[in-house]
Parts: sequence; C-alpha cells; structure tokens
Amino acid sequence: MNKPRDLGLLLELAQRRRDACAQALAQARRERQQADAQMAQLHAYTHDADARWQQRASAGVSPTLLATHRQFMVKLEEAIGYQTQVLQQLDARIAHHEAQLIDAERALATLQRVQQRWQHDWLRRQQRLEQKAFDEMAATVHRRRHPPPP
Repeated sequence: MNKPRDLGLLLELAQRRRDACAQALAQARRERQQADAQMAQLHAYTHDADARWQQRASAGVSPTLLATHRQFMVKLEEAIGYQTQVLQQLDARIAHHEAQLIDAERALATLQRVQQRWQHDWLRRQQRLEQKAFDEMAATVHRRRHPPPP
C-alpha cells in the first residue's frame, strides 16, 4: 500500500513563516524597549532641567535666559510628543506582528494535525490489511486441517 501523503515541504514553509513572524515580533519588542528607554531619558532630562531652573530662578534671571529656558522646554515637550507617537506606532507594529505570529502558528498546527491524521489513517489501513491477510491465512489453515465432509 502507498505510504501516507507527506506535507513535509508545506510544514517546512509554515515553520519558516512562523519563525520569521516570531523574529519580527522580537525585533519590534526590542525597538519598543529602546523607545521606552529614550522616553525615560527625555522625562528625566525634563525633570532635571526643571530642577535646575528652580534653583536659578530663585536667584533671579534675565529675560533672555527665561526665553531660552522656555524654548528649551518647548523643544523637550516636542521631543516627548514625538516619542509618544513612536511608542504608539511601535505598539501597533507589535500588535500586528503578534497577530501574524498567531496566524502562522495556527496554520502550522493545522498542517501538523492533517499530517498526523493522514499518518494515523494510513496506519489503520495497514493494520486492517494485515488483519485481513492474517484472517485469510487462518481460514486457509483451518480449511486444510478440517476439510469439509464428503
């Protein structure tokens, strides 16, 4: 009897797709961590600049220094706004890659189940054929030992 159909190539392609999806997700998560670190640096820098400004302002400052500080703080807030957008985009990318990974894993699992089912069906057919051959052999032996009465 023919061997069961083999989905080896399809399984390999599905595994490669799943692995590529997992790598893309891991890369997006690493980028998200880096962006988080940059956001933390921006917040820390803003906090430090405010603290330094508080110390200077208590001693009195010139209008030029005040304007420079305000411009600097506006730039920091713009950077924080930009970084917030980057984080949102990375969150969307992560969600997209997670969905792709789930789809790839589901497709791979489906192919594996089909392959297992085909293998199981083939083994059952083989067992039935073997049982049939054994039964026929036993019947032949029985007929030889116990010929029908004349």
